[in-house]
Amino acid sequence: MNDPILNITGLTKVYTGGVKALDRVDLSIRKGEIFALLGPNGAGKTTLIGAVCGLVRPSAGTISAFGYDLARDWRKARSRIGLVPQELSTDMFETVWRAVSYSRGLFGHAPDPELIAQILKNLSLYEKKDSQIRELSGGMKRRVLIAKALAHEPDLLFLDEPTAGVDVELRKGMWDQIAALRERGTTIILTTHYIEEAELMADRVGIIRGGRILMVEDKDTIMQRMGTTEAVITLNQPLTDLPGALGDFPVTLGEDGLQLCYRGGNGQGKGSEEVAALTKALIGAGIDYRSIDVHDSSLEDIFVDLVSEHEEEAA
Repeated sequence: MNDPILNITGLTKVYTGGVKALDRVDLSIRKGEIFALLGPNGAGKTTLIGAVCGLVRPSAGTISAFGYDLARDWRKARSRIGLVPQELSTDMFETVWRAVSYSRGLFGHAPDPELIAQILKNLSLYEKKDSQIRELSGGMKRRVLIAKALAHEPDLLFLDEPTAGVDVELRKGMWDQIAALRERGTTIILTTHYIEEAELMADRVGIIRGGRILMVEDKDTIMQRMGTTEAVITLNQPLTDLPGALGDFPVTLGEDGLQLCYRGGNGQGKGSEEVAALTKALIGAGIDYRSIDVHDSSLEDIFVDLVSEHEEEAA
């Protein structure tokens, strides 16, 4: 699990006109993991994927996959990499079966009808194998792209916004398929606008903005280190100021005196314990309250805060 399958060092891409899409990106991907790359539009996610998959020529830096330098042994490395692109780029008048089979042949593999059938069954596409792709729903078309990417049995799979434009029910089905791929040993790099996908499935998370990697960390470590707990306590009677009994807690008093606002936990997962201690302190001080609303940070909260901080620094 800890063996690197992909190493990126100093990767830079400057387009004509001086636009810097990637700026000295360093990244190492472990064998067998699901890695989520998060970032706002224009952050460089798709450019990074394109550089690894041979669709974008880097301006500087090195990329190695499976021990091959992509600048010298691109064909050997690329034969083990699958890509599910963001755009629905496929022949809409081709049948599902022929489109997926053709993708396998593109990488020099001999025909394997049994494998193609199993891939289509795993993706709930087998009953549509003789249908033209243009006849399928948006979710089914996305699954065809995944089937095409899996046809040559890649060890490393890139999923660029795989559930974009897919309804909630189909999106959950896609999550199940991605989890199943990992169980079969495929290493997956996922970009997504739906951060709950990363929170649900990823082992590690990388955050990119302006072509630079801001953070790469185990998901659980991020949640513990940067997560906070927020609580709003609504009182029965207004206070004019905070009583001394609450002096050790990170709380503020609302303008109306009826709400205490807590924000703490210090990223160590102790926020809930501190909120419980706060309520005991209120009771001990004879202060009655009628409701408590507690919210723990999600990965999306942490992502938004981190990106906002860097935007302010860049301004």
